Amino acid sequence: MPAFEYAIDLGYRYIETDVQVTSDGVLVAFHDFNLKRTCGIDQKISEMTWHQVSQARVDGEAPIPTLEELLGTWPEVRVNIDCKSDAAVDALVASLRRTDALDRVCVGAFSDRRIRRLRTILGEGLCSALGPGAVGSMVAGQLRRTTAMTAQVPVRQGPLTVINERFMASANKLGLQVHAWTIDDEAEIHRLLDLGVHGIMTDRPMVLRDVMIARGLWA
Repeated sequence: MPAFEYAIDLGYRYIETDVQVTSDGVLVAFHDFNLKRTCGIDQKISEMTWHQVSQARVDGEAPIPTLEELLGTWPEVRVNIDCKSDAAVDALVASLRRTDALDRVCVGAFSDRRIRRLRTILGEGLCSALGPGAVGSMVAGQLRRTTAMTAQVPVRQGPLTVINERFMASANKLGLQVHAWTIDDEAEIHRLLDLGVHGIMTDRPMVLRDVMIARGLWA
């Protein structure tokens, strides 16, 4: 929670989180599948109960929050959610319904099938991102229509440039917002905003905020 609190205290009203599901179906706001890197516990979240996960501490200090805790703590904040596994889909659906948060989230995943399933269950009104297959079609100039509302993509994928003038023109034609990840360099943030990117995900929220203020875009 400290990282989210820091961003919100800076004035952000849009945050991003990945979600994992425990063995007993509790959805947690956490990036890694395994707790080793941040908590020193070499176990997969999917193989642990919520009670076990709740005892872990990030960097020895902060507990891991559930998605519902995150949504409930800041009910005015909009949340971009990356659903990290097929097993997390049902738990995500249940959490969004319990918190009545469908109108303030956007859901993405590195799986076209996972996104289709979420849209099928939650309805076409769900704000969702393009899946990887659709992104590939868009980069190739072959995507003609979509029910997604955003394209959340890196600037480059290996040797391939993803976000360029052609990609932005295609996004605008399809009515898609483009969100770039993960951008921490000030000059690159300026370049992408000049290109017309609508949103930027960063690990350096202060840098992004300073750029937005300098450009008169911070409200």
